Amino acid sequence: MTYKGPQYSGDEMEIKELTGQIERVTYNDAESGYAVLRIDVKGYPDLVTAVGTIASPAVGEVLTMKGIWTDHPRFGSQFKIIEYKSFAPSSAIGIEKYLASGLIKGIGPSIAEKIVSHFGAKTFDILDEHPQKLLEIEGIGDKKAAAIHEAWLQQREMRGVMLFLQSHGIGTGYALRVFRHYGSASVRVLEENPYRLAIDIFGIGFMTADKIASGMGFSKESPLRIRAGVLHVMNELTREGHLFVPIEELTSSAAEILSVSAELVEKGIEDARLNQELIIEWYTDAEGNDDCAVYLPAFHYAEVHSAKNLCSLLSSPFNGNYADPCVVIPWVQQELGISFAGRQTEALEKALSSQVMVITGGPGTGKTTLIKAIIKIRSARGFRIMLAAPTGRAAKRMAEAAVHEAKTIHRMLEYTGSSSAGGDFMRCDTNPLDCDLLVVDEASMIDQILFHHLLKAIPKGASVIFVGDVDQLPSVGPGNVLKDIIDSGVCPVVHLNEIYRQGEESTIVVNAHRVNSGEMPLLDEKGESSAPSDFYFIEESDPDKALQIIKKLVTLRIPQKFGLDPVRDIQVLTPMHRGSVGTAKLNAELREALNPCQGPRVLRMGRTIQEGDKVMQIRNNYEKDVYNGDIGTVIRIDGEESRIIVEMDSGRVSYDFSELDELVHAYAVSIHKSQGSEYPAVVIPIMTQHYMMLQRNLLYTGITRGKKLVVVVGTRKALAIAVKNDKTRKRYTRLSERLKCCFKG
Repeated sequence: MTYKGPQYSGDEMEIKELTGQIERVTYNDAESGYAVLRIDVKGYPDLVTAVGTIASPAVGEVLTMKGIWTDHPRFGSQFKIIEYKSFAPSSAIGIEKYLASGLIKGIGPSIAEKIVSHFGAKTFDILDEHPQKLLEIEGIGDKKAAAIHEAWLQQREMRGVMLFLQSHGIGTGYALRVFRHYGSASVRVLEENPYRLAIDIFGIGFMTADKIASGMGFSKESPLRIRAGVLHVMNELTREGHLFVPIEELTSSAAEILSVSAELVEKGIEDARLNQELIIEWYTDAEGNDDCAVYLPAFHYAEVHSAKNLCSLLSSPFNGNYADPCVVIPWVQQELGISFAGRQTEALEKALSSQVMVITGGPGTGKTTLIKAIIKIRSARGFRIMLAAPTGRAAKRMAEAAVHEAKTIHRMLEYTGSSSAGGDFMRCDTNPLDCDLLVVDEASMIDQILFHHLLKAIPKGASVIFVGDVDQLPSVGPGNVLKDIIDSGVCPVVHLNEIYRQGEESTIVVNAHRVNSGEMPLLDEKGESSAPSDFYFIEESDPDKALQIIKKLVTLRIPQKFGLDPVRDIQVLTPMHRGSVGTAKLNAELREALNPCQGPRVLRMGRTIQEGDKVMQIRNNYEKDVYNGDIGTVIRIDGEESRIIVEMDSGRVSYDFSELDELVHAYAVSIHKSQGSEYPAVVIPIMTQHYMMLQRNLLYTGITRGKKLVVVVGTRKALAIAVKNDKTRKRYTRLSERLKCCFKG
């Protein structure tokens, strides 16, 4: 029989106090701290269900709670916690439950049982004061004993930080990140300047830090708040791809967000400049007007030095190993069994005589064939050749197509990830790459910071060829490098626009080029493409019905007709995150269909991740050698060590449970996140509800991600909107202008 607590309503509700031991944590959202607990309370015949915001509750922990009884329409009687005090368990049974809960890294159920059976009620004293006694336990050596002791001490300190954050209305999900960054000084740092959280801790934005600061009594007009708000706006705008912000735009945006006067914001901008957090520079805009550009220092340095280094490469003498096109082009055509025509020949001639050049073009225009030919010719003449791409998938694809080793740019530059500033590239101006020719594919994906480090590492006299599709979406990170280089006019550029051979037979390729040219893709009256072997269109205006169609396509129709794996081979790409066909809803529905909950799993940030899940990295993590947009599969969840293992293209990657906010489900991803990747099959919802995101380059990028099959679900009207809208949001960059000035100078 389930015990039903006293029932109260309206004014009859009264505060009660209960004390009991946590027997089960039914639910715990690490982000908000909300928990559903089953508690053994003396005098109650059955476990009491208690709900409320609790700092990292653990089985075995004793709570003294004040709250009220409520009656949930579905789950019945619940004790709603208003405030509580937490105590470590004192009994041997309680201590064992507490340690076995996974709270302490390195202690699982079996180790917990051994420790408590040996030390009994004195276990906590042993962990506090005499950790060397853990060596008395079979299976625990010096290394493991030290690790358990360290984890125990960290947990105690961390709970103090969690309680501090919770007292200011902040959930517990980021406590470990805060503690790892600031250590034992966490509370002191936060009391002095809570706005540091927005800069120092991934996942904690300005709004959260502002909430903490407000709760601590910081004034709305505090100079600390104004400066932090200005930097917040700068960081948000760089996330949109900008390298700088016009000062008037920065001032108005910050004043609106902070709800303060423009004068106070101007003072905050100047304070940040004097503190070397911002750089201000005069420039002339496209209309010939003088304006002030505001940069974050790292982006200003990267842009300025990228321009200098690229111009230095352009002005260095060609390496001298001249190859006569009239001789080598016929030779390589015979060697590869191909025939060049038109701009392909032009591109090859320029590649053989240019220090730096750009090859750009859409799918099927022969970019890969050109790379193979260049490698063949230069290899025959003794060149040391290196191939690179921004992502693991792109590098792998490049290596397979060119039949030559290719690496990610980070791996090629030997990124260490050891610096507190984000890591170091071992390959640089003092330790350049060992190559005579560098070919970089998917160059449209290179952001300004990475471009800067790449140029630093190119040796004097080496040739560089940038290959990419300038009509695709620009890089996820700040900058518009490939477009800026092309627009500058400082180096040879060949635009490939003719479709060759296999491309002519592919409706995917044909439709991609039609979209890029502002034409509607080929669709027949039945809702299927005129060549339905690789391109389908399914008409559906209702987003909820479109969702069900996509589920059926991914789980049944495509696997059955084309023999493709629904998780590994099929990728849903969508313009939006919200709505019935946004990433959030699609991921929830597809995950339930393709990997229902049954195995080991972990709940973090309101999401359940379990073995078999398809996941995506959403930020660059250089230490782990995984990058924004990388996709993998969860192959193991280790509750005892509080970590999961994900199989990525680059290999197996380990994540601590506290790092899981870097991962999201990837059964469906945004088109922006798909850059640089190809998939055997893609399914793309294009609805009029996506109106704000419907742009030609977005649709074009989505279509070009499909290698064997593209299925578009939506309406002709939405497709037409996307095709007609060729207005891309301008990014504030000055690389093109700097290149022109450097080259002239």
